[in-house]
Amino acid sequence: MVLVVLVAALLLVLGYVIGEVVAPGAGIIGLGVALLLWVIMSLTAYYQGGKILLAASGAREITHDDHPRLFNVVEEMKIAAALPKMPKVYIIDDMAMNAFATGRSPDNAAVAVTAGLLARLNRDELQGVIAHEMSHILNRDVLLMSMVGVMLGTIVIISEVFLRSLWYGAGSSSRRYRSSRGRGGNQAQAIMVIVAIVLAILVPILAQLIYFAVSRRREYLADANAAVLTRYPEGLASALEAISGDRHVLAKGNKATAPMYIANPLRKAGKRAASLTSTHPPIEERVRILRTITGNVSYQQYEAAWQKAAGKKAGHMPASVLGADKPAPMRKRDTRVVEKKDPRRQLREAGDLLRKVNRFVFLPCVCGLRIKLPPDFKRDHVKCPKCGRRLAVPVAQVAAVATLADKLTEEGQPGAKTATAGPSAPLEITRRGTGWMSFKCSCGMTHNLAPSYKAKQATCRQCGRKINIRYMDR
Repeated sequence: MVLVVLVAALLLVLGYVIGEVVAPGAGIIGLGVALLLWVIMSLTAYYQGGKILLAASGAREITHDDHPRLFNVVEEMKIAAALPKMPKVYIIDDMAMNAFATGRSPDNAAVAVTAGLLARLNRDELQGVIAHEMSHILNRDVLLMSMVGVMLGTIVIISEVFLRSLWYGAGSSSRRYRSSRGRGGNQAQAIMVIVAIVLAILVPILAQLIYFAVSRRREYLADANAAVLTRYPEGLASALEAISGDRHVLAKGNKATAPMYIANPLRKAGKRAASLTSTHPPIEERVRILRTITGNVSYQQYEAAWQKAAGKKAGHMPASVLGADKPAPMRKRDTRVVEKKDPRRQLREAGDLLRKVNRFVFLPCVCGLRIKLPPDFKRDHVKCPKCGRRLAVPVAQVAAVATLADKLTEEGQPGAKTATAGPSAPLEITRRGTGWMSFKCSCGMTHNLAPSYKAKQATCRQCGRKINIRYMDR
């Protein structure tokens, strides 16, 4: 809180001084303009910040059917964190390993993970990452960082506008000041201009360093909270190790959104950033702290582990958190449900998920192979590359998905949830053979028909649309 107040003070001082330079005696007006600009940007960030961050990251909303394991983990951590509402789940089409949370409150929150994260982490590691992001939602770090980021942005805007206007209008400002102050105007104006220039250069730098410091402190708290929620610090520690070794760079990562991720998306693998200019604590230190925790899992234990790992007496846990601490026994790894890493299978699942959110249609063959058809696929038959069978393509289904994708693109909503189709004209599906069949409704809902399914009509569980099924011999 002290750091946040300091950023606000820098904003007000900068506004006041620049107001005095622009119009002597109008420092209060400058302060008011700075406050007004900050309020406008804050309201935008409060109501639209989450949507802006998701859009800037290229995140797309998915459903439980798209990736049940991810949804189950999110639901588990939602229950553990006692959140009032299930956060929305998004996927980022990128093979870099990262994740972030957004939303102004626990009632309006979302969690986004990259395809690379899903492809490389096992369930315990994924649970640690999701618990970390849930902690940001629970502690309202997302709102805090958004507000501090907005103050930083306001400071940068005011500084840039002042320096540029000073460069182009210094002569007229000096004449106005001399006319209002007489002979002493030159000296007073020179001193005020020098002070304003120094502040306009230094204040954005100081504010950014404070912003980074706030981000690092909240990361420590989220790590501690994740350890408490999962009662298994090794899960998050192992995930952070995997993320630190990832050599992929997030394509849509930028300096504005970097503090929101679990790890700096702009970092270079194996390179440790300077502490003052880093948006996150060193991953090696975070892993060392988590693995130093022994016995019960609690914020006190995390604080002691941090002091031991860092060799310092001061800690990062707020007094309010330490006062409400409730130690719990550390969970042992359940060998009965251990999920072994299968890189090929996880990578295939991540790829299938990306195809689903990109409106691909999955055509299963009796040999067990699932053929992925893009929304713009035009042919009515396709040859199975595994067994050579000639398979009929559900043209109506592919066309419906393609039409819906085009409509969402025209509306500027490539990642919108596709539950808007409504119960319109029935969808016609042709079924050949007696094996399993998978198809999508025009709303995006995936349906699977078992070999024993004989009904001639089905109803989409998501949009209520009728689906007529024609049966034809192969």
